[in-house]
Amino acid sequence: MQNQVFRLPFTFSFVTCGITFRLKSFYRNTIHALIISCLMLAGMQASAQGYKIRGTVYDSTRSYPMQLVSVITTSGKGTVTNSDGYYEIEVNEKDSIWFSYLNKPTVKFPVLKIVNPMSFDISLQVNVPVLREVKIRQRNYRQDSIQNRIDYAKIFEYQRPKLKVVTPQYGAGVGFDLDEIINMFRFKRNKSMLAFQQRLLIQEQDRAVDHRFNKALVRRLTLLDGNALDSFMRLFRPSFAFTIAAGDYDFQQYIKMSFVRFKHGQGPLPEFLREEEQE
Repeated sequence: MQNQVFRLPFTFSFVTCGITFRLKSFYRNTIHALIISCLMLAGMQASAQGYKIRGTVYDSTRSYPMQLVSVITTSGKGTVTNSDGYYEIEVNEKDSIWFSYLNKPTVKFPVLKIVNPMSFDISLQVNVPVLREVKIRQRNYRQDSIQNRIDYAKIFEYQRPKLKVVTPQYGAGVGFDLDEIINMFRFKRNKSMLAFQQRLLIQEQDRAVDHRFNKALVRRLTLLDGNALDSFMRLFRPSFAFTIAAGDYDFQQYIKMSFVRFKHGQGPLPEFLREEEQE
């Protein structure tokens, strides 16, 4: 009996301490998980930065621009096309946009899946019964490029998340950037951002080549026109690297040399082609 009297308090105290320890551990882990969740939500909200989608809306024949077409985002922003069918709207990476004309909406287009956000043109199933005036405006390539870099700064400057050591402003010691740790596990978002960045870079390079290797210059140097000019432009389109490195004289010499090869049924020299075409 004495042994049982002495063992009972000891056993009760041991179980009580164990339960108390588990409860403290449970609450501590729960609070820690809540803090991490709040920080992740704050990081996701902070990362949503706006930029612009622009383009032109045409009728079903892609011949006439459509005026007063509604352009709407899932975040609640909206605009309408002007007399030239042109629109420009601010979006964020989680947005989708759609178009509506005469209360007939189109499907929604996720922003991160738009192939050409700098010129997202679309045609609606509408027939324009009368011939409308088409205005042609000279575009400034350099100003457009600078503006695109500003509008899509977050995309152009995006880098794959990695561990970053930070030093607190007050206090001693160093630590890791919590936002970067959170972003490392946002795999779908990181993949979409890298793909979006790659599309923007390719489109920027293509615009640079289009600006310099244009039909007006080629027509003046070769006297080509019609289908022959189209074939020459497609076959002898130079690489971005050569386009930005060559001076005016060398670039015109390239066009003249390519014209000679074109007349003799020869293809372009590999060193002037884009990397993917060389392969």
